[in-house]
Amino acid sequence: MGYRIINGRAYPVGNIGGLQKVSTSKVKDKNGTSFKDVLNQTLDKNSGYTLSKHAAQRLKEIGFSENDMKNIGKGFELAEGKGAKNSVMVYKDVALIASIENKTVITAIDKNRAESNVFTNVDSVVIL
Repeated sequence: MGYRIINGRAYPVGNIGGLQKVSTSKVKDKNGTSFKDVLNQTLDKNSGYTLSKHAAQRLKEIGFSENDMKNIGKGFELAEGKGAKNSVMVYKDVALIASIENKTVITAIDKNRAESNVFTNVDSVVIL
């Protein structure tokens, strides 16, 4: 049963349009995937970060491991928690230039290449 408010008073109107409560875990598309599954996949995808092609190549040359990548993810969380937009993350003698807003590592510069470099448009530094 539903109600309609007229001039501040509630009047019963019966079942409006046959509406009923539907569990989101039971609604499935033609492939059998539920809305809840799609939502969880999207949330998981948004919780990580991406590497630009240039950064991926540099990190491969440097030899970063999965554990190193997880630590970089923690750097994103720290910077995001402080409201940073663009950041330099310093980790194991490597400077990572990252867009916190886009959750993307733009480039990576190891200590040997970092001499006489200037980083601009950066609002924070995260030391990991």
